[in-house]
Amino acid sequence: MRTFFGVGCLLVICAGSVLARTVNVEDHGIVPGQDVTFKVNQLLEELQGEKGVTLYFPKGRYEFKPENAIEKYRAVTNHDNSLKRIAFPLYGFEDFTLDGGESTFLFYGRICPVIVENSKNIMLKNFSIDWDTPFHHELTVVERDEKNNTFVAEVSPMKHGFKVQGGKLLLGHYGWEDELGQNIPYDPKTGAPYWDTRRYGLKYRGAKAANVGENRVRLQDATRLAPPLGAVLCAWGNSPNRLAQSIHLGNSLNTTIENVTVYAGGGMGLIAERCENIHLNKFVVTSAEGRTLSARADATHFLGCKGLIHVENCLLEHMGDDGINVHGAYVKVVEYMGDNTFLCEISHRQQKGLIFCEPGDKVMLTSRKNVQPLYESTVTATRILNESRFLMTVDMMPETYPEGPLSFENLTWYPDVIMKKCIVRENRARSVLISTKGKVLLEDNWFSSQMHGVLIEGDNKSWYESGGVRDVTINNNTFVNHGYGNGQGYPLYAAPMLLPEQTLGDDQYHWNIRFTNNRIKNFNGHLVHAKSVKNLIVEENTVEVDNTYPSSSGLPAVALDFCKDVRVKNNSFAGFEFPIRIESKGGTTGLKVEHNTGLDSGTLNK
Repeated sequence: MRTFFGVGCLLVICAGSVLARTVNVEDHGIVPGQDVTFKVNQLLEELQGEKGVTLYFPKGRYEFKPENAIEKYRAVTNHDNSLKRIAFPLYGFEDFTLDGGESTFLFYGRICPVIVENSKNIMLKNFSIDWDTPFHHELTVVERDEKNNTFVAEVSPMKHGFKVQGGKLLLGHYGWEDELGQNIPYDPKTGAPYWDTRRYGLKYRGAKAANVGENRVRLQDATRLAPPLGAVLCAWGNSPNRLAQSIHLGNSLNTTIENVTVYAGGGMGLIAERCENIHLNKFVVTSAEGRTLSARADATHFLGCKGLIHVENCLLEHMGDDGINVHGAYVKVVEYMGDNTFLCEISHRQQKGLIFCEPGDKVMLTSRKNVQPLYESTVTATRILNESRFLMTVDMMPETYPEGPLSFENLTWYPDVIMKKCIVRENRARSVLISTKGKVLLEDNWFSSQMHGVLIEGDNKSWYESGGVRDVTINNNTFVNHGYGNGQGYPLYAAPMLLPEQTLGDDQYHWNIRFTNNRIKNFNGHLVHAKSVKNLIVEENTVEVDNTYPSSSGLPAVALDFCKDVRVKNNSFAGFEFPIRIESKGGTTGLKVEHNTGLDSGTLNK
């Protein structure tokens, strides 16, 4: 092999063909300490269509501002669609590496750092994403009057300041202002949201604000209960507020993200949709020094993907929502048009613009009344009418058209998931949400979140996230104090979310879940809650008391509802001063409870 060095690039030549070249941005006038957005956009445009390029940034702090960024309309699932300014528009790239050289990419205002679209074999590595001013403000309580429900808070950051106008607090950003709206109160002692968090949640209306100093504001009736001294209220405006996700992957094949840190984001740290094969290694979402909150929404989120999602050695903490969420989408059937053609509608407003299916995809018709599958077909044609509605033609129809409200889910675009040696902690909501019919392995992870640990749901009610799982193994993980938001969280909670008018069908919604060899430390003695699950194994888990939060004994340790073929065996509970029990209802059948220590099985049929 011969190596040739040229100006601005490194060529590697083997057997007479060019395999790759490295482009050093410094040779194109891109240097730290200034706004490089236009030059980066321009360089990427020049590289478009060339395979095997590594774009290399010498270590430094590079600034990206929206004024000279290219602008494209983007429909981003679970976010707010809009015209978006983009720092790294990776559209149609192949065999491309973005190597940040351990640099910090610093962004200003509503700009989207990295978008990978219609690309193949992309690697993002060795950089961090941060904002000059994050998309939230942190209000630290310095005075408190519980009797009058009033507190004084220091506001940070103050670069763009705040003002009080007509008794309302307006928080300054790069180019806009937010009213006081959505928020999470964090406990500085634990670094996590408060125990019974909602006590201190900000109200959306009725707060009276007064300016009482250069960076201080007095708020009256802003919360249900005046927060404790030292509390940090992380606050931002109401919707639309998910306008600038940190990394967006769309319609791409084989994407790797390695040694990348996200310190902030006006939405999710990473959102991926209709992608095949994604590998995250040492991907970190965390708060910057001096801040409490990291990304405002999920750390990572995957909708309608396939192949393998492999997540390893990752740290996901301090975000405003879940650690990882993997699922499909239910779309509503508006009308059957005849000739095997359906008029369909995207179900949730923040999924509008979603590519639900393409010809060749296998889809399943599902009842919205009892969330049961009805019929499988293959898509032969689609026609997008607008962001909300599309026409879909399938190859076969049932002999009798089903009665009642209907949905479709896409069976082709469900991924396998491997998550190993990761940490998810100190965030609002859950550690892991899994709703995929692929094979799932969660192993050797450490989880501690405000709500449930692993939530296996399926939702034809609110976010319309499908679907029922078929093969999930949760083995050798550590779960610590799940449920400190309201005291009721479980390490594993598996149940479909239903509207009051929806009912369960004759068969179970979730199948084949194994929860084994996990270590749980908590205050409530909870282990597993399962509803409409078939073939559930709960074995060799240890649950030990932890006194960080007040003890709670209101719910059973193992709660079963309309389950079939369940084995609860060789689990142990230690240190709890209240009864630890198992409860079975809803016609649960095939239940075996054997050799558990500290678990009161009462009169259950063993």
